[in-house]
Amino acid sequence: MNRKIGVLALQGDFEAHRKAIERAGGHAAEVRTAADLDGVDGLVIPGGESTTMLKLLEEERLFEPLQRFGREKPIFGTCAGVILLASEVRDPSQPSLGLLDLTVERNAYGRQIDSRIAKIDLEGKPCEAVFIRAPVIRRLGRGSKVLATYQNDPVLVEQGRHLAATFHPELGPDGRIHRRFLDKVERNRAEVR
Repeated sequence: MNRKIGVLALQGDFEAHRKAIERAGGHAAEVRTAADLDGVDGLVIPGGESTTMLKLLEEERLFEPLQRFGREKPIFGTCAGVILLASEVRDPSQPSLGLLDLTVERNAYGRQIDSRIAKIDLEGKPCEAVFIRAPVIRRLGRGSKVLATYQNDPVLVEQGRHLAATFHPELGPDGRIHRRFLDKVERNRAEVR
């Protein structure tokens, strides 16, 4: 399996995702332009600052190419990446790619000082979840599968070919979530052949 995963490298913790993808068995490539999307089988949109990312997406003319990419290939959004993927964003409202039928509330766990490391259950085993000014998923669209919760809120969700984590799995030692995304990418590749 030669899975090449792009990591949106405009802002945020893209370097940690690159390392996590490689630990999970994939090959990572930084994506900064629309042309960079052509050579990847899946994409990670990392955490960071969603309004800054939106501005950079517009400046680099990446907004529409990302929407097209997400209609055909898997995207894994973490924290701010979930905000960018959602169909509706609250507190405050902002544009988004609309690739996941979700409503998210920005910074719903509080400010930077309220960031935390929590244990969640993933596939019957504990998993470390790092929440940094994390969004909360307030509404799940049809076809959503909740893979993990924290304080009764969904924090890891699958919807179609996409994956969304409101926390930062790349900052913890557990590689299961990145491996799950690599498996989704491989399945998508097999389906389009």
